Amino acid sequence: MEFSGENNGAGAHVLLFPYPTSGHIIPLLDLANHLINHGLKLTILVTPLNLPLIEPIQAIHPSNSIQTLILSVPETPPGSNFAKKVRATSKLHDPIIDWFRTHPSPPVAIISDFFLGWTFQLARQLGVRRIAFWPSGAFTCLVMSYTWSNVEEIFSKTDENALVTFRNIPNTPEYPRRQVCTLSSQYKEGDSDWEFFRDGLLDNDKSWGALFNTSREIEGLYIDQVKKEMGHDRVWAVGPLLNVVGPGYSRRGGLSAMPHDEVMTWLDDKVDDSVVYVCFGSRSTLTRQQTDALATALERSGVNFVWCLRGGHVTDGNEEDAITKEYENRVSNRGLIIKGWAPQVAILKHRAVGVFLTHCGWNSVLEGISSNVLMLTWPMDADQFTSAEYLVNELKVGIKACEGGSQVVPDSIKLTQIFCDSINGARPQKERMRKLHDGVLKAVQDGGSSSRDFHAFVEQLSQLQSGVF
Repeated sequence: MEFSGENNGAGAHVLLFPYPTSGHIIPLLDLANHLINHGLKLTILVTPLNLPLIEPIQAIHPSNSIQTLILSVPETPPGSNFAKKVRATSKLHDPIIDWFRTHPSPPVAIISDFFLGWTFQLARQLGVRRIAFWPSGAFTCLVMSYTWSNVEEIFSKTDENALVTFRNIPNTPEYPRRQVCTLSSQYKEGDSDWEFFRDGLLDNDKSWGALFNTSREIEGLYIDQVKKEMGHDRVWAVGPLLNVVGPGYSRRGGLSAMPHDEVMTWLDDKVDDSVVYVCFGSRSTLTRQQTDALATALERSGVNFVWCLRGGHVTDGNEEDAITKEYENRVSNRGLIIKGWAPQVAILKHRAVGVFLTHCGWNSVLEGISSNVLMLTWPMDADQFTSAEYLVNELKVGIKACEGGSQVVPDSIKLTQIFCDSINGARPQKERMRKLHDGVLKAVQDGGSSSRDFHAFVEQLSQLQSGVF
């Protein structure tokens, strides 16, 4: 998807600072692509390990429009908690200051991931604006804001199934604590790393602006609520940001473990909407029992499927033990198993794919909506539980495949039936997904809600460049 319209970036220079994991880098690079196309000059802060993720966007843009600032985040000891890993990124504070002060034309703004809330204070020190970038949705933002503002109260009770009522969110939804507080459950009051992490998340609300990889068609009610919480209108819903046309998009996120053409040729032989695509993201892991249940259901259902096993998902046995050659041979005429990174957007966009079994990471949610596929939800961690609930119970474009989590094993017989029904049944979720897809497609076209927000954001950056603000 590509925002059309006048190039009014006026050459503003902006520093982009992603949290250094692929799920956070990729959507920020999607944003970068659009910003460059509207005349902005970008510097992307990247670690040496993640440089390959930058190469596709560098290949399609002039070198004077995109530069890299390569800095290494200090390693943390094995087994370090997430807060310590986030705090390690703050060791880049001084190198960034030095880079700014020696640059002949330093950035007028910093766009940084919401996990890097400490950059709000950095931007203040530099005298520039900080924009918080949320690769996840506005609902997640509201959940995290409430959770981290009330973490002591929420965890005053020991029952992990106790309901948490989110009084800052329209309709005051309630969720079991274990589903919405997987990260905050690790918080230790007084621990310097966790207090640093908490302060950073709360500083997101103080930032000059916020960008969301979502659209009003998906989360309009919650975008308006974020504006209320931040106390201003510098909140822009500019998604979905993924660009699925043009050169290089098949390399988005990395090179496929199986040649792209081979995957597409396999799909070309299948009829429309007959394939289930199965993927749990780049970080989620299945247990052996979960893998066995899923493999059994896919085989028994008789459906065509593409199953992406990224990095060996099985936590209590190796990948070869869980998905044997014998299994692959039995399903070879209708099942394609990719062991490693897969070209997910290209797969989902293929006419043969009609169903997506997903862990409900926000990138995958947006890719599913943008591809007009029915989503079967199997959340594993973090915001995936609330995203799954949102798809199933509010947007009503998804079907629950598994309750989710690291230990819940689905009933393979029920899962078999879900696969069969999702491919063969005329479900109302499919029609609602079609309408949502059409609305989101219009949102990124000229005059649509996301296009308007994007152009308003670029205009604000150009005014920063000219010293209006």
